[in-house]
Amino acid sequence: MTRRLAGPDGSSSPPDGRMQVVSTPPGTPALPETRVVVVGGGPGGYEAALVARRLGADVTVVETQGLGGAAVLTDVVPSKTLIATAEWMTIADRAPELGIRSGFGADHRHHIDLAAVNTRVKALAAAQSADIRARLEKEGVHVVLGHGRLDGPQRVVVTSTDGAPERTLEADVVLVATGARPRELPEARPDGERILTWTQLYDLPALPDKLIVVGSGVTGAEFAGAYTSLGADVTLVSSRDRVLPGEDVDAAELIEDVFKRRGMTVLSRSRAAGARRTADGVVVTLADGREVEGSHVLFAVGSIPTTSGLGLEEAGVRLSPSGHIEVDKVSRTSARGVYAAGDVTGVLPLASVAATQGRIAMSHALGDAVTPLSLRAVAANIFTAPEIATVGFSEKRLADEGLPYEVSTLPITRNPRAKMLGVREGFVKIFASPGAGTVLGAVLVGPRASESVFPLALAITHRLSVDQIAEVITVYPSMSGSLAEVARTLHHPAAD
Repeated sequence: MTRRLAGPDGSSSPPDGRMQVVSTPPGTPALPETRVVVVGGGPGGYEAALVARRLGADVTVVETQGLGGAAVLTDVVPSKTLIATAEWMTIADRAPELGIRSGFGADHRHHIDLAAVNTRVKALAAAQSADIRARLEKEGVHVVLGHGRLDGPQRVVVTSTDGAPERTLEADVVLVATGARPRELPEARPDGERILTWTQLYDLPALPDKLIVVGSGVTGAEFAGAYTSLGADVTLVSSRDRVLPGEDVDAAELIEDVFKRRGMTVLSRSRAAGARRTADGVVVTLADGREVEGSHVLFAVGSIPTTSGLGLEEAGVRLSPSGHIEVDKVSRTSARGVYAAGDVTGVLPLASVAATQGRIAMSHALGDAVTPLSLRAVAANIFTAPEIATVGFSEKRLADEGLPYEVSTLPITRNPRAKMLGVREGFVKIFASPGAGTVLGAVLVGPRASESVFPLALAITHRLSVDQIAEVITVYPSMSGSLAEVARTLHHPAAD
C-alpha cells in the first residue's frame, strides 16, 4: 500500500515536481501465520483472501470453476457484456433523430452476429478470471482448483478437478463462499440447446428466432430486454402483475411500457409449469393449460445456494430452511472459526455485498478493526435499457414501516443533456425525511443510472440532507444536474 505526500501548497507533489511515495505497513494479525482456507473464488472469496493476506495470514483459495466464480465466468460479467452490446443497439435506434444515416441491409438496420458477440463475452470473462488469479498469486495466495468440503470446522478436504489424489488443508479460519446456481423446474430440465439457464446462453450460435423468457425478476427482465434490443422476438412470461415486481412501481411500469413499445410480448399473471422440445423448437406449458411456442426458452426463476455436499451441517454450520448458510453481521456462522459470504448466505444477491461480507469476515477473524455489515446504503442496479438504480429505503418499505417521508420526482425529459442525446425514458426520485431533509432513499431510471447513483449512495451513507446535495454546483449540461434539481424541490425555507 502506498500514499502520496502533499506539498506545502496542498498539491500531491513536492515543489521539485518529484512524486514521493511512502510505504505503509500492512495490518498485524492477532495470530501470526493464521491458516485461512477460502472455499469458493467468487467476489466474496477472493476479496476475503486479499484482506487475509494483507493481515499476514497464510491463505489458500479452493475454487471449482475458475477464479471469479460464477459472477465472472457465467453470471455478472458475461451478462453485462452481452447487455453492453444490446445497449449499443438501443443507442443506434436513436441515430435518425440525431441526424445520423447509417445501417446495413435492405431495412437499414444494424444486425447482430451473436456467435461473435458470445466469443467476445467468453473471452472477456476468461480474461477477468485470469486477472483475478494473477492478482491473488502476486499477493501470495495459494490457489487450488478443485471441490472443497469441510471435514469438521478446521479442515477442508479438496477433490482435484484433474484427478489428482485428495488433499487435506488444515485451517484456523474457513470462509465458505460457494455462491448459488440457477433453479430448475422438474418439468423443464435444461439441455443447453433449446431449454436454457442463464449460464448456457453464451453457446448459442445465432440469435434465437423466438425466445421465451420465463421469470420477470431482475435476471429475466435484463435478458428479455437485451435480446429484444438485439433483434429477437421475445415473449416474457411473468407470474406477477408486472415485470420487476420487487422494484419501485413507477420504475417497473416504465420498463414494462418500454419493453412493449420495442415489440416484446409480456404475459402477466402467467405461471410456467414446464417445457418440452419439439422438432425445431420448444413449447412452454402454462399452469392454466395454455401453451407458448418458441425456438428457445430461458428459465430465470431464481437460484439455489450451493451448500449440498460441503459437509456444512456435520461441521456445525446451521442452514436456513431455504438452504442458505445463516450468518451474523460480521459473517460468522454457527460453527466457531467458520465464516460465509455471498449468495450462499442469502443476505443480498449482489457481488458488491458478497465482497463486503468477505472483507468483513477476514477483518473480524484476524483481529482487525471491523464495522458490521449494513445494507442501509447499498446501491443496486438493474441493467435494462434504461437502467434502474436504487439505494436506501424504497417507497414501499417507507410506507409499510410507517416512516414519514417526502418524495420528489423529475422526469428525465426535463434534463437538457437527455434532450441532446434523444433520451426520453427515465426519472429521478428522491425520498427525504420531513423537516431535516435527510436523504432516505432514491430511484434513478435512465442511461448509466448505475454511475449516477453514487452521489446519492454517499448522501445516504453519511446522512446528508437534500440541501447539502442542492448546494453542490453540477456540470451544465449533465445528467447529474437532475440530482441537484430534485434535491432543490425538497428544500424547506427557513422559519421566520
